[in-house]
Amino acid sequence: MWAWNDPVYLRTALIVLSVVFTSGTFVYFFRDKNFYFISAWASIKSWIFVAPLLFLVFALPYPWPLVVLTLFAIYGAKAFFKILGMYHLHYFVLICYAGIWCLGLVSYYGHIELYNLMPLLVLGICCLVPLVMNTHQQMIQYISLTLLGFVFLGWSFMHLGLLLKFPSGLYQILYLIVLTEFCDNTSIATSYYLRGPKLFSNIDPKRTYASTAASIALTLVLAWVMRSLLPDNAEKYWLGAGIVASVGGVLGDLTMTAIRRDAGARDVGPFIIGRGDFLQRMDRLIFVAPIYFYVMHYLRIF
Repeated sequence: MWAWNDPVYLRTALIVLSVVFTSGTFVYFFRDKNFYFISAWASIKSWIFVAPLLFLVFALPYPWPLVVLTLFAIYGAKAFFKILGMYHLHYFVLICYAGIWCLGLVSYYGHIELYNLMPLLVLGICCLVPLVMNTHQQMIQYISLTLLGFVFLGWSFMHLGLLLKFPSGLYQILYLIVLTEFCDNTSIATSYYLRGPKLFSNIDPKRTYASTAASIALTLVLAWVMRSLLPDNAEKYWLGAGIVASVGGVLGDLTMTAIRRDAGARDVGPFIIGRGDFLQRMDRLIFVAPIYFYVMHYLRIF
């Protein structure tokens, strides 16, 4: 069934696109004020083009949205390996890709136990690579980084595929994407005005305690405004989702920033138009997706 036939989906598309275009219009008029608004406008500008495409893709009948999420995860893993200079190590790259594809299949059939075993299976197969290549040089490093990439860009991110099985799961995924992007952009835009002690000065020198707190608070407001996308309007749902999306998004962004800085890498290819690359659009979800999945799972029980 095409999601476009569902009036709820059409209403969701209207709400989300309205948020994107409204925030884009606001930031557009301040885009020349300072570096922070320039960065925020660059990110929002990309989503003005991408958000309508996402709604077209997610409107396809299931399991096509799951296939799209799987391809996103594989592309994110590709960027991860390029950042770390491992893309030429075909054995490890292909093992990670195959593992992510298996996560998609397991998500389709709903086998949560097997899904959670996949990191162990990937680790076990990676440990066979030194034997196949008959070498030991840097193998601990390569195995560790492959597992890290698989866990972050595969196992963590693909919890979105498991969310598709939830009631209104597709809407909840769109809800998370909007909240995490909004939180990041408001943090950047307000950093110029809300100065003070840096949150993690050696990792992200622009992010302050005040701007981070403001972005989380504004994200909670947006979570309340868009709460109709969740199973019901109960406070526990939108409040839990808002906290996970904002705090988890910050943690994911900072974690991948630390990895980039340690690797001495910046962007790996453009994200259509605007600031950052494809991986920077995904990194906020590597903590959000699994935490949100289990939070919503237990909220539904209790």
